[in-house]
Amino acid sequence: MHTPLSVRRVMSSRSRTGARGDVGDHGGVSAQQAGARKTRRSRGGGLRRGWLILISLATVGAVAGIGGSAAALPQPTIAQVKAKLAALNTKAGRLGQQYDQVLQQLSVANQRLKVLNKETARYRKTFDEMRNRIGRLAAVAYEQGGASSPVALLMSESPQQVLDQASILTELSIANTSQINAYKAASRQLLDAQQTATRARAAILPLKRSLHKRIAVLNKLKQQQEALLASLTPPQRTGTGPGGGGGGHYHGPTSTQAEKAVAFAYNQLGCPYVFGGTGPCSSGFDCSGLTSQAWASAGISIPRVSYDQMSSLPSVPLHTASGAFTTKYLEPGDILGFSGNSHVGIYVGNGELIDAPVPGQNVQKVGLSGWYLSNLDGAVRP
Repeated sequence: MHTPLSVRRVMSSRSRTGARGDVGDHGGVSAQQAGARKTRRSRGGGLRRGWLILISLATVGAVAGIGGSAAALPQPTIAQVKAKLAALNTKAGRLGQQYDQVLQQLSVANQRLKVLNKETARYRKTFDEMRNRIGRLAAVAYEQGGASSPVALLMSESPQQVLDQASILTELSIANTSQINAYKAASRQLLDAQQTATRARAAILPLKRSLHKRIAVLNKLKQQQEALLASLTPPQRTGTGPGGGGGGHYHGPTSTQAEKAVAFAYNQLGCPYVFGGTGPCSSGFDCSGLTSQAWASAGISIPRVSYDQMSSLPSVPLHTASGAFTTKYLEPGDILGFSGNSHVGIYVGNGELIDAPVPGQNVQKVGLSGWYLSNLDGAVRP
């Protein structure tokens, strides 16, 4: 350990003094003088040791103080926390829509697999019926000496094995050409259906893994958002992301499809936000799940994902002819896109929209202001 310079000087002085005293003690002084000198040295040594301890403690304290100051990190400002929250909300919105896309792909893949499984079952039934017929023919031919081995055909339930053993079928084909050809065709149909279903099942696995990864990241983002929000007071949370609204009731007409969509959205107020949610209320909604189901309740099918909703539906202008921003062209039922169209809500009139904002919040009615107004990217009308 490095010893401070002042401590080294004291220790050096002590060594020299001790050395001189030792010489004097052996130079013929009286025992009484030697004892007095030893007492003085002992008292002086104790004082010096006390000073050394104080100096060492002061040095260690100074070093510790410097280390403590260096380790202390500055606390983020409210503006920095809000900026971090805004970035997390944007990332969560984009990731949430990617999750919806994968969920949609998985749904299509599962539907396709269901169809393939039914098709495979149908071909299996035909194959088994033909197999029984050919088995009887093979048994008769074998008994009459017209075939060498019907056993493989009778025992095999695999269409691939049947096709691989077509040489046995050839022995029967002279008298039963049509039935043998039908059996081969049934074998090929079943084999193709089985292979297609196998590929479909294999394609589903990476989709499921992708979903699990995305939901893990989304949950992590949710925890980060909650931790940052906890560091802010309720008034300070204003403008950090979607949400911050309340409830309400719809008392308007439901004669048009747009009015029906708005009425549906009002009826979902208070329902929880759930990643990938498309209702009912007990299962929750995410932002695009709410807008798509609102219009589905009115009899109009629109895309599930916010990006597709905003890119495929007719747009509503948000600017006047002179280029000034305006909301005067908006009508109840229009879908509004925010933050790069990674988030959507349904406009209900009077400068308000109904939105499924973020995890941890419920469907709510909010004003088109604050975060919503500053992140508004476009509007479309189904």
